[in-house]
Amino acid sequence: MGADTTARSLEAALTHAFAPVHLEIEDDSARHAGHAGAAGGGRHFNITLVSAAFDGHSLLEQHRMVNAVLKDLLGGEIHALGLHTVPATEWEKGGSEE
Repeated sequence: MGADTTARSLEAALTHAFAPVHLEIEDDSARHAGHAGAAGGGRHFNITLVSAAFDGHSLLEQHRMVNAVLKDLLGGEIHALGLHTVPATEWEKGGSEE
C-alpha cells in the first residue's frame, strides 16, 4: 500500500470514528529513509486530530482511542505514528498549540 493510499485510509478511519473538528495527516516517511522500519515499507505519519470525542478524556485515553481505531494499520502500513490529539473544547479555547 502506497503512502497516498495509507494516508487516505487514515483519513477515512479517523473521520468515521471521531468526526474531527480539525484533522492533519503528515507523511513523514522521507525523513526516515534508510531507517530499519522504513525498509519494510512501513510509513511514518504525524497526525493532529481535534474531536469532541476526546472531551473529558486524558491524553493517554485519547491516544488509546486512536490506536484502537488504527490497530489494523499499525505495524503494517504504518511503522511509526506521532499523535497530537486535542479535545474540541480545548481547541475552541485556543489550546491548539503543541
